[in-house]
Amino acid sequence: MNRSQASKTACAVVFLLVAQCLVVVATAQTISDSVWRQNLATWRAQYDKQISAPDGWLTLAGLEWLKPGFNSIGASSDNSISIKVQAPDHIGSITVNGKIVQLLSPNGGFPGGLTTDGKPAREGNLNTSNEHPTVIAWRGLELVVLLRGDRFVLRIKDANAPTRTNFHGLHWYPPDPAYRVQARWIPYKPPQIEKIATVIGTTIDMTAPGVAEFLLKGKVYLLEPVLEGDDKSHLFFVLRDETSQTTTYQAGRFLRTGLPDRGLAHPGHLTIDFNQLYNPPCAYTPYATCPLPPEKNRLPVAIEAGEQRFAQ
Repeated sequence: MNRSQASKTACAVVFLLVAQCLVVVATAQTISDSVWRQNLATWRAQYDKQISAPDGWLTLAGLEWLKPGFNSIGASSDNSISIKVQAPDHIGSITVNGKIVQLLSPNGGFPGGLTTDGKPAREGNLNTSNEHPTVIAWRGLELVVLLRGDRFVLRIKDANAPTRTNFHGLHWYPPDPAYRVQARWIPYKPPQIEKIATVIGTTIDMTAPGVAEFLLKGKVYLLEPVLEGDDKSHLFFVLRDETSQTTTYQAGRFLRTGLPDRGLAHPGHLTIDFNQLYNPPCAYTPYATCPLPPEKNRLPVAIEAGEQRFAQ
């Protein structure tokens, strides 16, 4: 074999190897895209199931402010709070004394089948934390007392609420990998406390550990996540974009992501998949107390990904 033939043979081998490498890369990308789409479909199905569960957001049927002192509760009109769904005439009373909230029974005792945290109801203090509040239940009815600002509110859920019984699924943009971006994580040192406004006029103090910087549609944007209480297992984004004027919920949407690759305290990178944007509870019911996007998270770009406006 002369030098020219050897050179041609070598080039052919190199070309073949390059072609094989391109096939492998293309196959890997296809598999990756396929897995991503399957994972996204699974996540959306789980979220749909969560929303329509017997205790999901579609069951929220009332939100009543508790006054200091004595608050009688039940379906009868002689109660301080008259529940407008199927319920016993007199469930009991909730007393508010400073930060102490207690459940008391009616004169005739608690109605049959009433439970607190799954056990037969009894008088005593109620847990009002957002993480593990005491659940007062009767058949498909659930009552929970929560602290909102400096006041307590009674959240009423009804498994037979029309928003749930007439539910036919959520509406989503088609999956689009262009909205799955790699962001640069810039930590705050120290973390900042942000006052997040809510739809009921209160504010929530939430910890902002840093900011995510990313490229979308040729421009650089910043988003600031917060932590939900003491939970440091994920980041919580409250944001709004230009689709709120047309196809998505007007007040904004939520997004949860994993943590940056080097943790919250160090510069690093973070994956943000806007295909997992979802509506706040306020999109489904007027009885929720949702946080609103801070000014810095109101993006001047249309993010045509994730959940669209809710309609039955």
